[in-house]
Amino acid sequence: MNSIAAVTTHAPVTAYEQIDARPLTGHQKSIISLVIVGNISEFFDMFLIGFVVSLLTVAWHLTGVEAGVILACSGLGTVIGSIMWGGLADRYGRKRAFQWCVACFVVFTALSVFLPTGAWLLLAILRVGVGIGVGGLNITSIPYVQEFVPSKSRGLLSGLASVFIPLGLLLGSISQSIVGDNWRVLIALGVLPVFLLVWLRFVPESPRFYQIKGRDADARRSLAWALEMPVDQVGELPQVALMKKANYRVLFSKHLKSLVIISLGSFCFILGSFAIQSWGQTLLKDAFGFPIQTVAYLFMGVSVADCIGRFGSAWLADVIGRRWTMFLFGIIGAAGCFYAAFFHDSGWEFYIAVLIIMTFADGAFGILNAFGGEQFPNDVRSTGLGVGYGIGAIAKVVGPAFMGLLVGGNFIAQHIDIGVITTAFTFFGACLTIGAITYLFARETKGKNLESL
Repeated sequence: MNSIAAVTTHAPVTAYEQIDARPLTGHQKSIISLVIVGNISEFFDMFLIGFVVSLLTVAWHLTGVEAGVILACSGLGTVIGSIMWGGLADRYGRKRAFQWCVACFVVFTALSVFLPTGAWLLLAILRVGVGIGVGGLNITSIPYVQEFVPSKSRGLLSGLASVFIPLGLLLGSISQSIVGDNWRVLIALGVLPVFLLVWLRFVPESPRFYQIKGRDADARRSLAWALEMPVDQVGELPQVALMKKANYRVLFSKHLKSLVIISLGSFCFILGSFAIQSWGQTLLKDAFGFPIQTVAYLFMGVSVADCIGRFGSAWLADVIGRRWTMFLFGIIGAAGCFYAAFFHDSGWEFYIAVLIIMTFADGAFGILNAFGGEQFPNDVRSTGLGVGYGIGAIAKVVGPAFMGLLVGGNFIAQHIDIGVITTAFTFFGACLTIGAITYLFARETKGKNLESL
């Protein structure tokens, strides 16, 4: 009787299965830390402009419209930057786009320090340049992290790029309390992220980007760096379609539903929170009469609440899923807006509403962009996220400008009619409700590997 030995064949372990099976290495943590520090540093300036404008309303006798234009121009730059850098990151690499975002932001911030007194229009123009740099930062950094980390914890780990952004607001509040009313020094502090360019020299490009460019050897070297093992021990690479350049026609023809969801959802969530980031300090100071030092301390609390909310959404997304996390945070954020609209008899009541809005409406950004990036495949991930978020970021123009028009054309420090809060925050609450519902139509991506998306 002949016996036939059964031969059991096992599929070879792929490189990304190795990433999923192993604990995070020091190099993977370095990538995560880099984008965390980068986002904190860059958005430090975006939050700081709120304090600067609140000082310039007195120093430069700004009207509501002029202050609104300055703040809206930062948002306009973000729209341009998000769309522009997303495509460039898919064409030239996540790391290279990240580097140019930092350089762009630093140059325009440095130029702002030397503006002559009263040059509010020049400041507004320079804020467009700053916004362009900042707008691309989250768009390039989130796919950068996503393409290095395990699938099961990708929501939290990529979300960390956004979780600690509110520390920029905390640093802005601390800087305001130390520096006082010297707006030039406050702006000059925004140049410090130039040191990120040194850090970037020690990390590699994304392996997924190398693969879609047909550079498998480079992809294996990036993975070996991330896994901290010799290149010859890195598992097989999955087969991917090669891409020569980011194709916007393909994006709109094949991924239109995802694009609409990300655009509308981002718009609604940004509108509900960015107006507070840009106008909150001025409302507390000039509508409710809080001293500027008190406002600085109060916004330290806002930044802590925002961090807690962002960490909560990033963590919860890997537990109950991305869609229900976005819905839950949006509805609670909307409730905070309605509370602000109808219960603001005192500055403290309004401040409680601000805490709720920033914890949940802005806290949703712990997963919002990470979830947005997961709606698109590797070859157009940054492009899709950039275009979707860029369209949504129009809210960064609409929100501050809308508040500026409501405040009116008078010198702001003379008065702000508290009644404008009812109109504005009813509108913001309705937008957040729409945004929360919109994300229920997105594709759930919890636990799925990037190649399957």
